[in-house]
Amino acid sequence: MIDQLALGASGFAPLDSLYQLFAFLILMYLLKRYAWEPLQKTMKDREEYVAGEIEAAEKAKKESQEILEQHRQMVKNAREEAQTFIENAKKQGEAQREEIIQTARMEAEKMKESARIEIQQEKEKAVSALREQVSSLSVLIASKVIEKELNEKDQEALIQEFIQKAGEER
Repeated sequence: MIDQLALGASGFAPLDSLYQLFAFLILMYLLKRYAWEPLQKTMKDREEYVAGEIEAAEKAKKESQEILEQHRQMVKNAREEAQTFIENAKKQGEAQREEIIQTARMEAEKMKESARIEIQQEKEKAVSALREQVSSLSVLIASKVIEKELNEKDQEALIQEFIQKAGEER
């Protein structure tokens, strides 16, 4: 019964409640002073660290994208330069080929012209030699005719003799 009197009719003990409230407040004060503030500081430090890491990662990502873009541009420029170099080499090769063909054509023309001139000279020499032979034969025939009064038979023999001599001289 005593327990019931101390507790009261409803089982509520105001002294116990006060004691529990006081213990709770002391506990809250101790938690705030020794646990909550260091915990808050640790959480804030962690938050700043994570934010710094995210910022550093974004910065590194941006830098790597810039470097990647630079490399892509360098590769593009290198390809363009290589293409230009190839095109220039093709043009230069084509120009050299045309120059070689032109030179060969000019040399062939020179050789043809030289051959024509040489043929013409040889032809003129042959005609000149033939004229000399004909004139000497004509003179020889005339002198023989003058020396002898020939009859038709002798004249025929004389002509055959000159023809034979002319054939041997060639």
